[in-house]
Amino acid sequence: MSDAAACAERVSRLRALMEERGYDAVILRNNPDLRWLTGAERVFDDEVAHTAFITADGQWLHTDSRYANTFRERLGADTAWAIDEQIVQPAAWAAERTKATRSRVVAVEDTCDLAFFDAFNQSCLERSIACMTPRLHGDICDLRMVKDAEEIELMRHAQKITDAAFTHICGFIKPGVTEQQIRVELENFMFNNGADALSFGSIIAAGPNGANPHAQPGEYVVKKGDMVVMDYGAGYHDYHSDMTRTVCVGEPSDEQRRVYDVVREAHEACAAAVKPGCIGADIHNLAVKVIADAGYGDYFKHGLGHGVGVEIHENPNFGRRWDRPVPEGSVVTIEPGIYLPGNFGVRLEDFGLVTADGYVPFTESTHDLVCIDC
Repeated sequence: MSDAAACAERVSRLRALMEERGYDAVILRNNPDLRWLTGAERVFDDEVAHTAFITADGQWLHTDSRYANTFRERLGADTAWAIDEQIVQPAAWAAERTKATRSRVVAVEDTCDLAFFDAFNQSCLERSIACMTPRLHGDICDLRMVKDAEEIELMRHAQKITDAAFTHICGFIKPGVTEQQIRVELENFMFNNGADALSFGSIIAAGPNGANPHAQPGEYVVKKGDMVVMDYGAGYHDYHSDMTRTVCVGEPSDEQRRVYDVVREAHEACAAAVKPGCIGADIHNLAVKVIADAGYGDYFKHGLGHGVGVEIHENPNFGRRWDRPVPEGSVVTIEPGIYLPGNFGVRLEDFGLVTADGYVPFTESTHDLVCIDC
């Protein structure tokens, strides 16, 4: 069952924004936003099947019979949410809520599709309802940046599963196995040890495939001397972990060792520089400088890191375009890499919490280069 107090605080933060902006109501349909606000775990899937209508003193959730009972079980009898499963189009339902609450400024988050937005305005017109419909522009995503204790605990738990999977997979990898076999073994371990989802499709990239940051695992057969990049994460109660480790099958060459050491240096320099209020782009640029100074500046071109929570990619981020402060309480990855086309790649990723004392990773797996005996 959801943490009612934590979820009430999340709704209070939204209502404070509503008061500041002069909104009478807000309509939300984005599943991650609804998971965050309601706390209803393991209910949401890929369908956009739910609509929330929130005012200063009321909160309603429209759904259908496939989900309604699960919502009631997850939220409990004392929930502040009024669950409504009447058979009606979501836009018409939202218009009726607007009418019943006499709301005149009804904000709609820009994650809503245009078809819903147009249908809502048309439904209001048909009912002679006079209201303004300003768009929110990522405001809920920004509210979600600062994690509460429940969210942090769920992500710590997900990472414990992810760390255990790394220990396990290091005992499985050997010359002759394929990337796909490694993926199956890794993901099965996570599911068998507490994960209820994957954070994303696991990236397993061996040998020259490791030079492609988002390579998909295939039939490549691991060979002695290969570097193997593994980027993966366990999902737990709708929250995510995210970790990358690169291992060497056998002893590394001098170049492989040097590249790994540069990536590690960039990672640890950035982690030491993170503090509340730091600018994400500045942290990214620090990684760029460390890697460029080592002579590999042309081989690191993606962003340094991203927020994690109920979605695997959230605000804030450590990217070249994030010119805003990173708030205390946010959870962000640090994942520098060097990718040498046709040869190999290295990436090292932790994710963790921005605290008053700096960056505290949830990830516990070693930063040392693990060499697989063969």
